[in-house]
Amino acid sequence: MQQDISECTLQIVNMDTLKRWMRDWKYPTSLLCIYGFISTVKPLEPFLIPFLTGPDKNLTIEQVTNQIFPVWTYSYLTVLVPVFLLTDWLRYKPVVVFQCLVLFATTAMILWCNGVREMQAMQFIYGVVTSCDVAYFSYIYSMVELKHYLKATSYCRTAQLLGYTVGSVLGQVLVSFELMSYKYILVFTLVLNAVALITSILLPMPKTSMFFHQRSRASRETDGEGHVETVKHLEPEEGSTTQVDPQSNDQKDAVEVDGSKPKQEILEGFNDCDSSAKSSKTGGCGDVLLRLWRDFLQCFSSRTLIIWSAWWALSTCGYNQTVNYVQSLWEHVEPSSNFTVYNGGVEALSNLFGAAAAYGIGFSSADWSRWGEMALGALSALEAGALFAMVFSANIWVCYCGYILFKSLYMLLITIAMFQIAAGLNMERYALVFGANTFCALVLQTIITSVVVDSSGLGVDIVTQFTIYGGYFSVIAIVFFLRGLYTTVCRKPEMETQRETPEETFKAEDDAQIITGTKF
Repeated sequence: MQQDISECTLQIVNMDTLKRWMRDWKYPTSLLCIYGFISTVKPLEPFLIPFLTGPDKNLTIEQVTNQIFPVWTYSYLTVLVPVFLLTDWLRYKPVVVFQCLVLFATTAMILWCNGVREMQAMQFIYGVVTSCDVAYFSYIYSMVELKHYLKATSYCRTAQLLGYTVGSVLGQVLVSFELMSYKYILVFTLVLNAVALITSILLPMPKTSMFFHQRSRASRETDGEGHVETVKHLEPEEGSTTQVDPQSNDQKDAVEVDGSKPKQEILEGFNDCDSSAKSSKTGGCGDVLLRLWRDFLQCFSSRTLIIWSAWWALSTCGYNQTVNYVQSLWEHVEPSSNFTVYNGGVEALSNLFGAAAAYGIGFSSADWSRWGEMALGALSALEAGALFAMVFSANIWVCYCGYILFKSLYMLLITIAMFQIAAGLNMERYALVFGANTFCALVLQTIITSVVVDSSGLGVDIVTQFTIYGGYFSVIAIVFFLRGLYTTVCRKPEMETQRETPEETFKAEDDAQIITGTKF
């Protein structure tokens, strides 16, 4: 009898522990990382150009580069805004599940479809897949508190990069040792997509969203997931002199929402969210769009956020162009028919270094608000140098090394930018800002693609394309380095002035504590 009671007690304790873990921020983060890892294991991706131009599809390199690949850019730009609105309306998780379904369809089309038109349709559908990435990161920001943003961002980004790394290594092994043909590799990828679909279905459903489901935000005070309850504790009643206990965990979380802002400003931000939520109870689509525009203006009222967003859009545009067409450059420098292709190994190393950089930055204590702009400029200059080395060396090994350096630097900087933007938002409008940045990047990328790459435009050769991309990153480096240098020089006198005052401030605080102690 006592043994049965002890077993029941142990089961209850285990169930309570499991429930507490499922309510913690680590549970949805872990599931999303698993999904991000499995969905990005794509063994054939590093060998897509040899597969499409080989005997399986019989396409030419010109058809792939100038007719098929540009469709992805146009598709991505076309569907990004509708997907963003659906992401908010459906509260993130359904869009993540839909992304996995469309990814399965894309892999199936690569396997069974032939011809330029079919491959263009495949690229259009793949544009829908990439447009759903905004739901991937917006989902985790809707499930965790602000103080966990940096770690959650680094974990999710690292999971994706590790998935790409494992896929690239697996593809290199399968191709080099001729263990599988390209078609069987695609069948294996379909199985992985099915597993990722199951993982996405297990994700917990967020209770709130930014616009269409703002009304539920007020209910967070009853289940302890948000900060509304905390704000009510901090807000004193009229005519009262209630003091705030500095050791309270709830109040500590509220103060940590933005350490650079006073409490009154934080309270006003939450009051704005609450009033916006109340006004949205009877609002229609027009009210949602109006609120979207107002929140857009409020989010981009910060100069720092604008700077980081500008780098995001500009750098992402150049990164996408480079990654999309780098296999064509490798094929030009050293044709796969005359050389053992190591594309998978190179992709694996670049993703591995990028994952290490993204993961390590989560534990960094650097003051990015002061040195971030100069870091953007200096590291963007290294990216430009890597691209120029790839173009002018005419050596496949230099191309490989340059690509590894370029991709690792981008992954490092984009992780920092994502955290800086998410942590700097005054109304948690993360998906709005991320979507706007991606949209701007796609507009720039569409312009470059239609003018430089597309056969209906200039249709320049691949060497000229990468020369243009190197110059593009050089301009980014110069602009942001000069901006960072100007910011650092202008802030230096202010910092020196502030360093003279702390001793006086501490002395005044000590005197106040002495007086208070005497009264007690």
